Amino acid sequence: MDTYTKMHLYHTSSVEIRKPHIYHGRKNADFGQGFYLTPDREFALRWASKDAMINEYILDIEGLSVYEFSRNEEWFEYIYNNRRFKDGLGHDVIIGPIANDTIYDTFGILTSGFVKPEHAVNILCMGPEYIQVAVKSEKANKNLTWLGANQVDNAEQYKEIVRKEEKEYQEAFSEYLLNISDNE
Repeated sequence: MDTYTKMHLYHTSSVEIRKPHIYHGRKNADFGQGFYLTPDREFALRWASKDAMINEYILDIEGLSVYEFSRNEEWFEYIYNNRRFKDGLGHDVIIGPIANDTIYDTFGILTSGFVKPEHAVNILCMGPEYIQVAVKSEKANKNLTWLGANQVDNAEQYKEIVRKEEKEYQEAFSEYLLNISDNE
């Protein structure tokens, strides 16, 4: 873990979220149930629709149990288990890469069991890497301070970035699947 104690974070929503609720999120998300944010404002803007808001926060992680992942087999296994409702770390905050199948459509096959785990982790590691921060406990939620929210302008320009990245990812994904099917 780096030596920082405060993180500047963003969350895209249709409304201001002054007091996030950690139990409204999906239990089978990458890092399990929690309130998901990103330190990358440009990335947060990519999920904005017309009239969306970018909520800004500071998270003070001092005194919190924080677990940080990088793209590797441990990260994949944790995501794989969470998607089967087996969140097992028990930390206040989890930081790590977003699984690219969350961002780009991969038809749900990467953690379905249709693709061997070693291939699935390789596919999830392709393409750009974006970081997410999951606030998972009430203790961490109390350390999250809302700074304000701004209306998103030009949401369509950010959607275009996602469309371009998704096309590139799906092409690489398809090529990878073809190569493994030819070699097995």
